[in-house]
Order: sequence, then structure tokens, then C-alpha cells
Amino acid sequence: MKNLYVGNIPYSAREEQVMELFSEYGEVQSFNLIRDRETGRSRGFGFVEMDTEGAKRAIEGLNGKELDGRRLRVNEARSRR
Repeated sequence: MKNLYVGNIPYSAREEQVMELFSEYGEVQSFNLIRDRETGRSRGFGFVEMDTEGAKRAIEGLNGKELDGRRLRVNEARSRR
């Protein structure tokens, strides 16, 4: 399994919408849209966990792809220090 960072997600995007987009490239295990603790509003980024081959295809196919007027940034997530 690979964990991918997805940045520049439109604030209007729903979790289901992003999961559906990634599922075109492989099996999505989970998606975590990061939200502001106080307002509950999306912070514009999240993390997708999916199979290794699907993750490679998703990076190639979705990095730079436009979603609701914003270009997604998709790459392998780095571990916290």
C-alpha cells in the first residue's frame, strides 16, 4: 500500500468525489480530507491510501489535473518526523 498526498483540492470538493477520481486508477483503501478543527471546513489537502501500482498510475494521471478550476498536486506522502 502507498499513501499519497493530494494538495490544492478545491474547497468545494467532497470526499466521495476525490475517492471516485482516484478509484479510476486502482483500489482506494481510504481517503482522509484534512479539515480545520474549529470550522470543520476543508483545508485543501488530504491523503489517499491505495495499492502500489494504482498509486503510481494515479500520480502520473492526476498530478496537475484540473478539478473545479484548481490543479491537483499528487505525490507520495512523506512520513512525519
